[in-house]
Formats: sequence, structure tokens, C-alpha cells
Amino acid sequence: VEPMKGEAYPWYHRRFNRVPGIEECYTEDIVCREEANHQFKRDWLVEEEIVYLLRERMNDCFFYEKGTGLAHMQINPQPLIDIQEGSKHPCKPLYDAYEQAAQNYFIKYGEISRYYGKAEEALMKQKHRMMWERRHGPIGTGMK
Repeated sequence: VEPMKGEAYPWYHRRFNRVPGIEECYTEDIVCREEANHQFKRDWLVEEEIVYLLRERMNDCFFYEKGTGLAHMQINPQPLIDIQEGSKHPCKPLYDAYEQAAQNYFIKYGEISRYYGKAEEALMKQKHRMMWERRHGPIGTGMK
């Protein structure tokens, strides 16, 4: 069968050229804004897939490293997977990478409509976050 197959057909993913971001478009340049929105949607899908893959790797690691036998039946129950600060568990780096990626994903895309979301909304969200941090410090540390 192999000799009859012939030369392998090259399969390529479609490659989109990067377009200027929404911050570089003039307000009346509709084509530029539309291209920036399409680029924003593609980037959103890529980053969503990255977070999904990190979550799957983390869950797989937890499944394989959780312990066997009667590890869960202890007199003084200890967590099966220690992911506290300073832990030496093999899944800790994956857990930290996933948590950071999920936080960054939510910072950029959280609370933006999946269907109606536009690059302008993400830009305004970023601007409002920067203004908040300038006035009050990093988010989550309380107000000054």
C-alpha cells in the first residue's frame, strides 16, 4: 500500500497576516476597524484554546499524581494534591501556569460578549483598568 500512495499532499493551516490593532485605526476607517475586530476574534479563540490546553494538562497531572490505594483514607486527612505556596508537588508548575493564564484571559476577555464583543471594548477595558491601577494600585489589593 505504501508504494502506491505516492507523494504526501501538503496540508497547511490558513495563515492570516497580522493587521494593525484597533489602537492604530482612525475612527472613520471602517475597513481597518473591521479587520482589527476579526484579528481580535481570532486571537480570542487562540488564547481560549491555550487556556483549555493548560487546564487539560493540569487535570491530567492531578489525575496521575494524586496517589494510589488508601491515600485518601487517613486518620488526619491531608490534601491529596498539595498546591500551596512553596509546594514541591510535580503538578505545582502546571497549576501556577494555568492560574496565571486563566487570570490573564479573564483580564482581557472577561465580561465581554462572545457574540457582540469588539476590539474597542477590550481596548476600553484595558484603559479603564490602567486608570484604576494608577489611582488605587493593583486590582485586588483594595483601594488607597
